[in-house]
Amino acid sequence: MKLPAISGVIRRRILVNFRVDPAVMQPLLPVPFRPKLVEGSAIAGVCLIRLEQLRPRYLPGRLGMHSENAAHRVAVCWQDESGEPCEGVYVPRRDTDSLCSSLAGGRLFPGEQQHARFTVLDENGVIDFSMQSDDGQVAIRLRGRTAPGVPATSVFPSVEAASAFFEAGSLGYSATSDGDRLDGMRLCTKVWQIEPLALESVYSTYFADEARFPRGSVEFDSAFLMRNIPHEWQSVPDLHAQAC
Repeated sequence: MKLPAISGVIRRRILVNFRVDPAVMQPLLPVPFRPKLVEGSAIAGVCLIRLEQLRPRYLPGRLGMHSENAAHRVAVCWQDESGEPCEGVYVPRRDTDSLCSSLAGGRLFPGEQQHARFTVLDENGVIDFSMQSDDGQVAIRLRGRTAPGVPATSVFPSVEAASAFFEAGSLGYSATSDGDRLDGMRLCTKVWQIEPLALESVYSTYFADEARFPRGSVEFDSAFLMRNIPHEWQSVPDLHAQAC
């Protein structure tokens, strides 16, 4: 049985985005998903998020947990059983430094999570982030600072356009060990505000894997930062899908 709602504060959220060849991205998605395109490119990336005061909705914030988390995600669209168009994100993997979250994910709340080690320096306008999963399959590193605008090479013409795109991806479905079932949850924020993040360096084993993404099929696009966002994670019905 999963808890109906988890409340907390997003203290820091980094959205790192890559442009991906849709023909390469599609085979990595389970049915019924297809990539949501921007200027002909699929948009995939990692969400690096520090959560604080995380607890069931009915408990006070002082009793909540905190954790560093990473989710690999792809913007997707699909049709529901009635044929209505839907959009959100597909999450092939989640990692966390919280032992509780890694044990309870997929049981008390949606989203199976692997345990990982995080090192984050966030001061004087600079963020230096690294993560290494315990199973050795995933590593992420980046360094950056806030910027006045999006990169000239980005598919997003403005911060406003990027903000609207990512806000529409509040519904997420996570891969599970079952293979044919996706855990569903929705991020509900009380405010929504992003700012550009200029990265001096960025590395992800997931996107650097040329067996998954052949050379030339994936390029860095942009990064954005969110801070101090009250929010809830709400469970939604699981989605049955054919494994990719």
